[in-house]
Amino acid sequence: MPLVGHVAFGIIDRGTNLLQIRPTSLCPLSCIFCSVDAGPRSNHASEYVVDLDHLLAWFERVVREKGLDRVHAYVDAAGDPLTYPRIVELVRRLREMGFVETIAMETHGALLTEELAEELDSAGLDRLNLSIDALDPQLAKLLSGTPWFDVTRVVRVAEYIASSLRMDLLVAPVWVPGINDAEIPKIIEWALRVGAGKRWPPLGIQKYEAHKYGRKPRGVRPMRWRDFYAKLREWEGEFGVRLVLTPEDFGIRRAKPLPLAFRRFERLQARVAGPGWLRGQWLAVAGERIVTLVGVEGEPPVGRRVSAVVLRSKHNIYVARPL
Repeated sequence: MPLVGHVAFGIIDRGTNLLQIRPTSLCPLSCIFCSVDAGPRSNHASEYVVDLDHLLAWFERVVREKGLDRVHAYVDAAGDPLTYPRIVELVRRLREMGFVETIAMETHGALLTEELAEELDSAGLDRLNLSIDALDPQLAKLLSGTPWFDVTRVVRVAEYIASSLRMDLLVAPVWVPGINDAEIPKIIEWALRVGAGKRWPPLGIQKYEAHKYGRKPRGVRPMRWRDFYAKLREWEGEFGVRLVLTPEDFGIRRAKPLPLAFRRFERLQARVAGPGWLRGQWLAVAGERIVTLVGVEGEPPVGRRVSAVVLRSKHNIYVARPL
């Protein structure tokens, strides 16, 4: 099974010296604004967990094919990376690769503990991007769509990371307009007070976007980008911290992209490999890429070869429709 071609698992290259590593699509939360409808309340047809050796082999392969001497590894997920059972070993083995410059990971922290943070730190994690969307416990439960979610515990672990561990902490709340507006300034003040941002910026505020297959909180409309950045600049002046960030803040630069295997509207031959992420989809293999076949019904006829036309090929993520 190739590990390039799907948005929910494997390796994603967006034409820079940073590669996204997605070991799992699982998530313990059902956030009401989730862009990919992850978690226990998901309507996904399937979820994925990738074999560690296979994942690392494809990571090395993509680095080699891009011609990179040094690379930033970003462990994220269409879910939460901490659901991956071998997450500490993944970080450790990435650190052992001489060409990996930095290792960062994103999480909402529902599964994070002081002990796990220590293990990740010892394994070589450089930065944890922690999405705390509200400090108010009840509002945090509402945003997470999860009654048992305890943001006070996440806050306690975050403060331990900032004060006691080598790895850096970046606080990355999702601003959902009309719901957690008043929480964002409180989160900024808290992140600065506890010492986030020892090496990188302390905050990376995210703008809520409505996605086709994601969750859309009732009554919430995404902000215009100019209004979002105007408010960030206002808070920059109020709190004395940079909030409008650029890729250069993290050492990210343009790099040779992984060549596309197929172009839009190109026809291809694919072998059906399994169920797709969403209903009405199958996974298929075409050459050295995973392809999502859409507009299909029933159980996937694993092993069958089908002809299809490519509908999407951006960033080596392929969607095709059988002919």
